[in-house]
Amino acid sequence: MIIMDEHIIEAMGKTKVVIKDGKVVEVGEPKINYCPLFHKRRGVEQIDKKAVKENMEYRMEKFGMCTPNREIEMNDFLSFGISEIISTLLEEKIIDCSIMVCDGAGTVIVNDPNKAQGIGGRVSGYVKTSPILEVIEKIKPENILDPENATINQLEGAKIAIKKGFKNIVVTITNSDDAKELRKLEKESENINIYLFSVHSTGVNLDESKELIKHCDVLTGCASKTIRQNGDEKALIKVGESIPIFGTTEIGKKFIEKRLEKIGGKAAKKDPKLPSPLI
Repeated sequence: MIIMDEHIIEAMGKTKVVIKDGKVVEVGEPKINYCPLFHKRRGVEQIDKKAVKENMEYRMEKFGMCTPNREIEMNDFLSFGISEIISTLLEEKIIDCSIMVCDGAGTVIVNDPNKAQGIGGRVSGYVKTSPILEVIEKIKPENILDPENATINQLEGAKIAIKKGFKNIVVTITNSDDAKELRKLEKESENINIYLFSVHSTGVNLDESKELIKHCDVLTGCASKTIRQNGDEKALIKVGESIPIFGTTEIGKKFIEKRLEKIGGKAAKKDPKLPSPLI
């Protein structure tokens, strides 16, 4: 039996991309036409199918995304992003581990700051991935929820982390159902602190954005109209305008401030460019 190597990603522009056996085989229609992050980093002025495909191929070539050559360690990619905050929290030993998602491995437990950055710093939203032996060996099977299938399940990842003895755990999530279940798990677990970081929020509806803000500590605005609106109203701290990050709890605020402290603050941009359209 031939096992198909398949990865489904919501990439730049929240575009559905399918990668099979090291090749981009499907690119959907982008929902976002412009992203200031990709403009700054890769010179992409207009997000279309061609630009998305080229960007996926660049990532595969540059750091081995969705291939056996995947690099899982790196230094800071952005001065200020979700993976950078997590990396700083691990480095400062404020948290014990983070539950993240890696192509070729699925849900993983990360307690090394360089791995947190390498795994989370240059990627988009993974819908599905499949196991890549070389990636699993680099991360180590004991740090992976399901090495045989590369399952993505953040709740189960958190449960494994608790069983391993971790007490202060960041979990990256993309939906409020996971957030609610993780808060329930935290309540039922003795001396466990779970910190929720909402990622890949482009396109969430108003109700979903309210639930995410209610349950999460840190959220990225991405190109989300609703997260930005509600975040501006509810957040205790906001950093950035183009791709804002919100701290909506005291601990979330502290986490963001810790990263700001490390990089010496973040200067406000004059006339910052926004993703277009916000959805």
